[in-house]
Amino acid sequence: MTQASWRRLWFWLPAFIALAGVLAWLFRPQPVAVDLATVARGPLQVSVSDDGETRVRDMFVVSAPLAGHMRRIELEAGDNVVAGETIVARIEPSDPSLLDRRSEAEVRAGIRASEAARVHAAAELRRAQAERDFAITELKRYEGLAASRTISQNDLESARRRARTAEAAVDEAVAGLRVSESELEQAKARLMAPGKSADRRADCDCVVVRSPVSGNVLQVLAESEGIVASGTPLLEIGDPGKLEVVTDLLSTEAVKVRTGQRALIERWGGDNALEGVVRRVEPYGFTKVSALGVEEQRVKVVIDITEPAAHWRTLGHGYRVEPRIVLWESRDVLKLPLSALFRNGAEWAVFVNRDGRARLQAVTIGHMNGIDAEVLKGVAAGDVVVVHPSDRVSHGARIEPR
Repeated sequence: MTQASWRRLWFWLPAFIALAGVLAWLFRPQPVAVDLATVARGPLQVSVSDDGETRVRDMFVVSAPLAGHMRRIELEAGDNVVAGETIVARIEPSDPSLLDRRSEAEVRAGIRASEAARVHAAAELRRAQAERDFAITELKRYEGLAASRTISQNDLESARRRARTAEAAVDEAVAGLRVSESELEQAKARLMAPGKSADRRADCDCVVVRSPVSGNVLQVLAESEGIVASGTPLLEIGDPGKLEVVTDLLSTEAVKVRTGQRALIERWGGDNALEGVVRRVEPYGFTKVSALGVEEQRVKVVIDITEPAAHWRTLGHGYRVEPRIVLWESRDVLKLPLSALFRNGAEWAVFVNRDGRARLQAVTIGHMNGIDAEVLKGVAAGDVVVVHPSDRVSHGARIEPR
């Protein structure tokens, strides 16, 4: 190589080196921006929750004991009632219904038959009275003959027997006449028009319905005056101071719930959650269609509120709440965000930040809720893990906080 070639080489060599450095810097691997979280010790709680509602523990539905015309119910929702004293409704017999042509003809024929039976009974009574008068006259004559020993004692006894028989026949005829008159009145009553009974409504002796328990009126179901059938619900009565919470849990979650477990009643309108305890998990499941149109098997769980009534006095029957049933809890466990976990084959794993590089680490997980997971083995308190790792994060990859 000539001296001129060496001079050109030394002239361009620094430029080549600078260009190579710039290209190496531009095409170097960039660290992946990630979100980081620190593994720490703290409380952890595992629970199940769903929408629920409050209801009075012992609610009574007062129904009409008979069909009739109910007067307007003056009670309103929230009014106090006393068991056996407060009148909740007044019901009077309803007006008779109108008869069709055939029924009316049958009733009128029955009236004529009853009138004829009464005439027959009156005639039977007159005949019995005539027989009785004759028997009494005959007895008196026999008694006079017996005093003069003209007839035997046996004839006298026979006369007395005929007189008593005649008296009994008269009584029988009188009873028959009364029966006929009653049947006639009954037949005429079937023709009573609705207007005639309505005229006597002010003098009617109404059936009074009283409250079966003490408490408050929760809801008036039939407030206006009108005709009610027997068994028609009129109003609901209960004690708002004795509330319980009912929630429908999926059957796969309900099998984890046990009687006596702690419950937290949230989003009821107050500042703090109310304490409660599970009283009953019903053994019967039912099908419920979700908002997305999916059929779900649900189970009712009943929760008692253990807080003093003064803390939730504004709650009422049928209010919406969100109960959360605590399945497991601990005040001091090693935990990490659930979003940092992923499956690596059959194991749980996380990416740990070691000097700016992601290191794959297998972990053993205990209890989990929707936010955090209990760590039994694999990481220690203070370790920094990658949250929501993307497919760009791999073992040994450079990372930096987002």
